[in-house]
Amino acid sequence: MQYIMALDQGTTSSRCMLFDLRGNIVSRAQMEFTQYYPQPGWVEHDPEEIFDSQYEVACQAMQNIGARGVEIAAIGISNQRETAVIWDRKTGECIYPAIVWQCRRTAAACEELKARGLEDFIRKRTGLVIDPYFSATKIRWILDHVPGAQERAERGELAFGTIDSYLIWRLSGGAAHLTDYTNAARTMLFNIHTLTWDDALLDLFSIPRAILPAVQPSSGLFAYSDPELFGRAVPICAAAGDQHAALFGQTCFVPGEVKNTYGTGAFMLMQTGGRPVESANGLLTTIAWGEGGRVDYALEGSVFIAGAVVQWLRDELGLISSASESEAWARKAPDSAGVYVVPAFTGLGAPYWDSAARGTITGLTRGVRREHIIRAALESIAYQTQDVLALMRREAGVEIPALRVDGGASANNFLMQFQADVSDIPVLRPASVETTAQGAAFLAGLACGVYSGREEIAALYRAPRRFIPHMDAQARDGLLAGWHRAVHAARTASIL
Repeated sequence: MQYIMALDQGTTSSRCMLFDLRGNIVSRAQMEFTQYYPQPGWVEHDPEEIFDSQYEVACQAMQNIGARGVEIAAIGISNQRETAVIWDRKTGECIYPAIVWQCRRTAAACEELKARGLEDFIRKRTGLVIDPYFSATKIRWILDHVPGAQERAERGELAFGTIDSYLIWRLSGGAAHLTDYTNAARTMLFNIHTLTWDDALLDLFSIPRAILPAVQPSSGLFAYSDPELFGRAVPICAAAGDQHAALFGQTCFVPGEVKNTYGTGAFMLMQTGGRPVESANGLLTTIAWGEGGRVDYALEGSVFIAGAVVQWLRDELGLISSASESEAWARKAPDSAGVYVVPAFTGLGAPYWDSAARGTITGLTRGVRREHIIRAALESIAYQTQDVLALMRREAGVEIPALRVDGGASANNFLMQFQADVSDIPVLRPASVETTAQGAAFLAGLACGVYSGREEIAALYRAPRRFIPHMDAQARDGLLAGWHRAVHAARTASIL
């Protein structure tokens, strides 16, 4: 056995990375897949396309180095979270497209739950706020809008899963309907204290228990792949939501350590150890991972649009031809000329949780040029991250010595330096920013015996690049004040 395969199924692309047993990437492949926007605020994926793209990149990564199935010790899965898929147990056919975590179609249903005073009821069990972000209202929407789906679900003919569960089902040839603690904890149906599906929540949403996957720790044997896929039955030994995998990949094993992943969205997690920490101001309490016979918890702040704002600059506005161009354009201007971009394309996440907010550009004058818009869009990622970081400092009651970063947009040196400046905290970027896949590989390696424990994994962490804050306090406070005025405009635009 020479390799661990990490399947990193993201919101806009499927990726596969092969790691050697020292945690080094030896091969990788990536493929984007189609984003569907059937109505404003709605986002869907084709589950078949997701699986096909994930399998294709796995084969490509193996072909790149001539790897064979017999050389793969285990498969670890990391995945976009909260996205809901329901399929027929006999045929494997999905009864509706996957409703993506970004989709806001259930906003009215969530407002109704809030009006009924159910926020504390749900938060105490799940650690979550009521928001369309999570899976429960997505499941309810599919069961309500696909003819006969509720009755079929009650008869046990249908299966629900987040993307990890769907991939495990497909990879195992339909033999396993499973998920892990981290993904279950994002459905708004799972009790993070008892580690079980919550009967009261299932009753609230009228969701039959028969459609739910069995839940197990993030590191452990889930299933074996169909031998026809990789030439042998490879053990699937880990599954974790992408942000939890990244926390593990950043080796944040000590309570108080924080990482932020800059992907399609931006997701900050603080390890809190063996006890869940409740938030009173919009952070989520979630399960960090289940491993080694224990469960660790985390505080999380979720920003819906981070790297996706760069895709918007490229695909919708045509201001850049590639994401990598954004840094060079941003450096052409000494500042944003007073422009702020609030990328609330699907509402605002933490700490606002405002599903009605809409994208806004403020501060436009006749002198604003392309580089100012591009710079303001990049700065918006750092501002949103700072909002979450400031709240996390207050909620946890600890001083955070540094922010560990990863994800595609963390490769942007301009953004990372600006993040350090507006947050007044060192930013640490590891030698490899692929910590989501790394975490999945580490979790799988623990389960199959490649690694002896967390201490061995921590020793594999490579020295990061450090971005040290240089901005003076007055300039920083002025920029943040302008940002918060722009956020106010985005939140009030929908009611004007």
